[in-house]
Amino acid sequence: MKKISPEIDRLAGIEYYSTGFNGIGGNIKKNNEDFNVKEIINPKFLNELTQQKSDNNIFGVYEIEKKGIDSNHAIIILKKKLGINFKIVGIKDAKASTSQYATTNNKKIIKDIRIGEISLKFIGFSKKPIEKSMLTGNKFKIKIDNPEDNSKDNLSHFLTEINNIGNFYGLQRFGSERLVTHLVGKAILKKKFNEAIDILLTHTTKFDSKFSIEIREKLKDIKSNANIVKTIPKGMDIEKKIALEITKGKEAISVLRSIPINIRRLFVQAFQSFIFNKALSTAIEKEFSLIKCEKDDLCFEIIDRMIFGKIKRFENFDSSKYEKIPIIRLPGYAFQPGKNRFDLIIKEILHSENITAKDFFIKEMQELSEAGGFRQAVFVSNDFKYDTSKNSTFVEFEVPKGTYATTLLREIIKPADPITAGF
Repeated sequence: MKKISPEIDRLAGIEYYSTGFNGIGGNIKKNNEDFNVKEIINPKFLNELTQQKSDNNIFGVYEIEKKGIDSNHAIIILKKKLGINFKIVGIKDAKASTSQYATTNNKKIIKDIRIGEISLKFIGFSKKPIEKSMLTGNKFKIKIDNPEDNSKDNLSHFLTEINNIGNFYGLQRFGSERLVTHLVGKAILKKKFNEAIDILLTHTTKFDSKFSIEIREKLKDIKSNANIVKTIPKGMDIEKKIALEITKGKEAISVLRSIPINIRRLFVQAFQSFIFNKALSTAIEKEFSLIKCEKDDLCFEIIDRMIFGKIKRFENFDSSKYEKIPIIRLPGYAFQPGKNRFDLIIKEILHSENITAKDFFIKEMQELSEAGGFRQAVFVSNDFKYDTSKNSTFVEFEVPKGTYATTLLREIIKPADPITAGF
């Protein structure tokens, strides 16, 4: 019998566990140092860096290390303090210690500097700014505290199922306990821009903190009481920016555009992620294989465990030398469902959400339009290792870019309450 996910997971479209493993229990992210993530960049990019600026190598490359702050806010802080725009390609969670790469074409080169919990280290100069194609994956080192049963015998059972895990987007994609980003995205797709703002400012769930619920209740009166802006705490800088624009009488699209573009794009992308999670849950419910390609499936060729190659349509006979894994498409304005099992599920879910492919082209805010994309159905990991002590389990592994470490951890832990368990 399939294990049903906790309620908060289901709100993000994660309706089932992929494995029958009972879980070891415990919690994560007790301290930022317990959740370490480091970007893996294509070595060719790093090997071509020079220490001196030239006509060809004009972009400064930096390593950003941070604790207790997400990537987007780290970039905002760096711009405010240094006056420099940094480009990053990976989004790292706040509740972690992370290392990632960034580039800038600013003439001023900052060597090494520390600003609060953010450290900036100059590495060299590159021919072009960092791109998503240069990021191959992430390496994790994670401590699980207070497991109930972390015996090696128990964990060995998990290893027999590690290749069957569905590649869900984690709760942090949707705002963790608030679970709001995909709702904002859907409102934007439906051209309900005022509703998107209201959701972003005031929406809460029963999983929200008491403080968050109280402040968001006050924000419902922002139009009639501008002084409320002064009560918005420091950690809610996006909400404060929006509230200020509202008190200036700006119309909805201008208010939304006051949000940095990299954060704004996450809203529509979060709705795509929600549809993906729902489709993957349906596939698990129907007991579809997430590992083996079937006729008409779109599949990735696996060059190695961290790099995916060409996308191929699978036929009954396949002569390719590469292993293939099934793809679930991310919906967008270019989505034209084929005959394969996953496309048919996506089509049904979009219909139930009253969303069409053309809704993903947003005429009023074209910078948020999404054509669609591709994501592997099964969770792929490399070099998984674990070690145990009396009160802790330590795990290490690598995953391709765009893959959530928490997706693997939830299958190991099987938390009854994901939020209190650190998810």
